[in-house]
Amino acid sequence: MSDLELTVAAKDTDRPKLTLGRRLWSAVLPVALAVLLLGFTAVDRGVLSPANLLNIAQQTSYLALFAMAQTVVILTRGFDLALGPTVSMVSVGSALAMAGATASGHGAGAVLLAGLGAGFALGIACGLFNGGVVALLGVNPFVATLGSYNIAIGIATTLSAGRPVQGVPAPFSQIFYSGSILGVPAAIVITLAVGIALHLLLARTVFGRSLYLIGTNPRAAAVAGLPVKRILVAAYVLCSWLAALGAIMMTARTGSGEPNLGGALSLQAIAGAVVGGTSLAGGRGGVGTAVLGALFITILSNGMNLTRIDGYVQMVVLGAIVIIGVLLDRLRQERRQ
Repeated sequence: MSDLELTVAAKDTDRPKLTLGRRLWSAVLPVALAVLLLGFTAVDRGVLSPANLLNIAQQTSYLALFAMAQTVVILTRGFDLALGPTVSMVSVGSALAMAGATASGHGAGAVLLAGLGAGFALGIACGLFNGGVVALLGVNPFVATLGSYNIAIGIATTLSAGRPVQGVPAPFSQIFYSGSILGVPAAIVITLAVGIALHLLLARTVFGRSLYLIGTNPRAAAVAGLPVKRILVAAYVLCSWLAALGAIMMTARTGSGEPNLGGALSLQAIAGAVVGGTSLAGGRGGVGTAVLGALFITILSNGMNLTRIDGYVQMVVLGAIVIIGVLLDRLRQERRQ
C-alpha cells in the first residue's frame, strides 16, 4: 500500500469522530431553519406562500453554488474574498462578448458560445491567479484574494465604464434563468447537477480526498507524496469556475452585464459555508453543509426583506452570523480535542 493509500485509510479510520460532530450540527441547523420560518411567518404569513417558497428555492440555488465554491478552498484552510468581484467581472465580460458577437452578425449559437467562453475563461484566469499567488508564492489566502478582489473590481468597472452592459440575448436568459426542466426552474436544476457532481468529486476521487487531507494536515499530505501546490491551484481554479457559472446564471437573470453584481457575495458565500458546518480550520465540510448554510442565509435574508428590516441592519446580522458560526466551529474543535 502506498503512502497516499495509508494516509487516506488513516483518515477514513478517523471518520466516525468527525461524523458525530456533523450529525449533531445537522440536527441543530434544520431545527434553526424551522424556527426561523415559523418566526417570520408569525410576522408575515406571506413567507410560506407558494410564490415566496419558490423564490427562496431559486435564491438558494445561486447562493448554494457560491457557498460550494468557497467550500472547495475552505477545505484547504483558505477562502476566496475575490469571489464577489469575480462574479461582477465575469458578468461584464460575458455580456460584452455576446454583445460584440451579436454586432458582428454571428448566429445565436456562436453568440452563446462567445459569452460562455469569455465568462469561463475569466473565471479560470482569476482562479489561476489566486492559486498561483497562494500556492506558488506562499502568500496568505486573505492577502492574496484581497488583492485580486480589488483587481477584479477594477477590471469589471473599467470594461463596463461603471454602467450595465446591454446585449444579453433572449436565448441566453431562457437557458440559464427562465427555462425549466419538468417544471423545475433552470437555476435549481443546474445547481442540483453541479452539487451532485461536486459531491462525487469530493467523496470519490483522489483529488477530493486530497483536499480534505491538505486541510487536515498539510505536512502529512506532503509526506504522502501529494503534489500539494498543484492541488491548491486546482482548488482555486475550481472555486472560480463555480463562481463564473453562478455569474453566468445571474447575468441571465438580470439580462445585462452588471459591474456591481457580485456585491456582498463573498461574505454571503463564506457565511453560508461556515453556518452550514464547514470548518475554517480546513478538512471538514462538503456540498451538504454548503447547501444547508445557503438555505439558512437565504431564508434569513428573505424574511428580513418581507418584514422590511433595513438593509444596513441586515448586513450587521450577516456579519454577526459569520462570527457566531466561527465560534461554534471553534467549540466543536475544542470538544473533539
